[in-house]
Amino acid sequence: MENETRRVHMNHNSHLLELEEYMYPLVDVTRPNTFRNLYPYDEIPKIAFNDRTVPHHMPDQIWITDTTFRDGQQSRAPYTTEQIVTIYDYMHKLGGPKGKIRACEFFLYDEKDRKAVEKCMDRGYRFPQVTSWIRASKKDFELVKSMGMRETGILVSCSDYHIFYKMHMTRREAMEHYLTIVKECLEMGISPRCHLEDITRADIYGYVIPFCLELMKLRDQYGIPIKVRCCDTMGYGVNYPGAVIPRSVPGIIYGIMTHSGVPSELIEWHGHNDFYKAVSNSTTAWLYGACGVNCSLFGIGERTGNTPLEAMIFEYAQLRGTLDGMDTTVITDLAEYYENVIGYKIPERTPFVGRNFNITRAGIHADGLLKNEEIYNIFDTEKFLKRPVEVAISNTSGLAGIAHWVNRHYEVPEENPIDKKSELVAMIKAWVDEQYENGRVTVIANDELFGVTDIALRQLGLCLKMKK
Repeated sequence: MENETRRVHMNHNSHLLELEEYMYPLVDVTRPNTFRNLYPYDEIPKIAFNDRTVPHHMPDQIWITDTTFRDGQQSRAPYTTEQIVTIYDYMHKLGGPKGKIRACEFFLYDEKDRKAVEKCMDRGYRFPQVTSWIRASKKDFELVKSMGMRETGILVSCSDYHIFYKMHMTRREAMEHYLTIVKECLEMGISPRCHLEDITRADIYGYVIPFCLELMKLRDQYGIPIKVRCCDTMGYGVNYPGAVIPRSVPGIIYGIMTHSGVPSELIEWHGHNDFYKAVSNSTTAWLYGACGVNCSLFGIGERTGNTPLEAMIFEYAQLRGTLDGMDTTVITDLAEYYENVIGYKIPERTPFVGRNFNITRAGIHADGLLKNEEIYNIFDTEKFLKRPVEVAISNTSGLAGIAHWVNRHYEVPEENPIDKKSELVAMIKAWVDEQYENGRVTVIANDELFGVTDIALRQLGLCLKMKK
C-alpha cells in the first residue's frame, strides 16, 4: 500500500517522471554512531565503496562565499579594522560586477569586529554581502538585527561525536534545541545559515536529512530563506564515485537536495584541507548541486586550512569557460598586501600566489620557455595575475635560463631576443659557474645578476635598459 500512495511527479531538470522519495524520519539512538568502521582512531581513516552513484546536478548559477574574517581569522593574529576593510574592498573588486563572491562572514564579538562590519556595510556594495557568525543566543540575534544585517551563521553540529560527546544530548534533543534557535532567528526576520559542523562523520539519512527537512518546513512557514552549509570540518570528504556516505561529497549533496528538498541556491560546501582534498571536494559540491562554496583567502584557516578562495576562482573559470567579470589580477594585489602590509608569509610554492609558483630553475625547462613560453607556463600568468613567467638562476639554469632572464628583465626587442648563443649570456654564465665551483649552494638573487649583467654590457659596449 505504501508504494501506491507515493506521488508520481515530473522532474523539470531531467524531464522524467519520478516516484516521490521516501520521507526520512529522525533516527534517535541511545548510543552514538561514530562510524568506527571508517574512522578507527588508532588507524588511518578508510575510504569504502558501495558503488552507489548519484547524477551530476550542476546549478545554473554557482558562486563563492568567503570566511577569511571568520574561520580564517580563528587561525591567525586578528586583523585590524583597517586591514579588514581593505581586504573587503579587494574582495568586491575581485568578485566583479556579477558578484561572484557573494558574501563575507564576520565575527561580532568585540568592538573592533563590529567597527569593521559597520565600515564594510557603509561601502554600500551589493556584493559581497556582509553576514555574521554568532553564538546561538537571543542576545547575539539582537546584535545582528541592531546592525542591520540580513543573514547570520549558526553552528548546528550534526555528528554524534558532537551531539553526544560535546553537547551531551541525544539526537532528538539536539534537533529540538537547534530548531528552537532557528525559530528565534526567524522571529527577528533574520535569515539563518545553518553550519552543519562535522557532516562527514554524521548519520546523513538518520539525522542530517530529517533535520534539513524540518528546516525547510520552517522556511516555508516563515517565508525566509534558510541556508544549509555542509561543513567538512575534519577534511574527511572524498569525491570518488561510489564512495560510501558520510565520506561521499556527491552523496551528501544529493541527499540534502533530493531527500530534504533544499534547493541548490541554499546549499553551501565548507571544506578543510586535512587530506589535501579541499579544492577537489569544493568543485565536486558544485558539480552535484551546491550553488555556493565557502572559502578563505590563501586557504588560511583551522589546522591545515580551508578551501583557498583564489583556487576556486580558477576552478570556476575552467568549469564555466569564463571568469564572468572576476578580476584575477586582484589576487596578486591581495598577496602583496598580505606579505608587505599584514606581514603574512605565503609559502613560496603556493599555486597562483607563491613567489615560486611560475618560476623554473631547470635548464631544460628554461630552454623550452625561451622557445615558447606556453611549454612550461600554466596560462598567461602576466595577463591574469600580473606575474610574468620567471627563471631563477642557479647551477642548473644553463645558457637558456640566463638568456630568458635577460629577456625578461631588460628592454630587449621582442623581434630580436637574446638567445643562448649570445656573448653576453656566455659572460654571465661564466660568472655563475664560478660561483658554484667556489662552493655556493644558494640561488643567485636578481640584484646580483643585475650587477654582473651591467658589467658585461659595458665590457661589450652594449646598451640595454632594465625594465621598470
